[in-house]
Amino acid sequence: MRLVLLGLPGAGKGTQGERLAEKYSIPHISTGSLIRSVVNSGLELGAIVNSYIAKGNLIPDEYMMEILRQRIMEDDCRNGWILDGFPRTVKQAKHLDEMLKRDSQALDRAFDIRISADEAVSRITNRRVCRSCGQIYSIEHSLEKVKGVCDKCGGPLYQRPDDNVEVAKHRIQVYMEQTHPVVHYYAQSGRLTGINGEQDIDGVFADLATAVAALYAQKAGEQG
Repeated sequence: MRLVLLGLPGAGKGTQGERLAEKYSIPHISTGSLIRSVVNSGLELGAIVNSYIAKGNLIPDEYMMEILRQRIMEDDCRNGWILDGFPRTVKQAKHLDEMLKRDSQALDRAFDIRISADEAVSRITNRRVCRSCGQIYSIEHSLEKVKGVCDKCGGPLYQRPDDNVEVAKHRIQVYMEQTHPVVHYYAQSGRLTGINGEQDIDGVFADLATAVAALYAQKAGEQG
């Protein structure tokens, strides 16, 4: 199953991607983590990518597509994957379709986890991140067992300096300008499912899991 998760910053794509990955035994591929692993790989591609990041520039599509291509060719992606943070533009979405088509594959579904702009700002400014493993916590909804300590690895939690109202509003504006058109791109081809992201985490996951289970059943029927 090949899936894409879309939604405003703070919509919970990472959390839901991890849960879907665990349930269906397919990798959750966060582009942020993917880029970091390439940069730290010591390979030539990592050095090229880092040269753009160091200057604060966007990574050109040709390099992003190559990074992604190498990742989804790995053995653990044989049965599918979940993309989180990619594609960011319609151009990237088209490139992804073309790349998959060359390998006789196709994207099964894009999910748009829908929250309001106000909810997005609230979630971003109320979240804390583990300095060691990157696990995200919400002050309001996902309280850690020991205050300020990550349940997962015991690392310290902190607020990222860019998790403030001004930056959050800018990120939302950028998303609406650059990435929201991707929602329409997938909707036009009948590959989009909207999910109410303002439910609690379990409610969002239940809706996603139900939709993915239906896709698996549909595929099984087509193959049978």
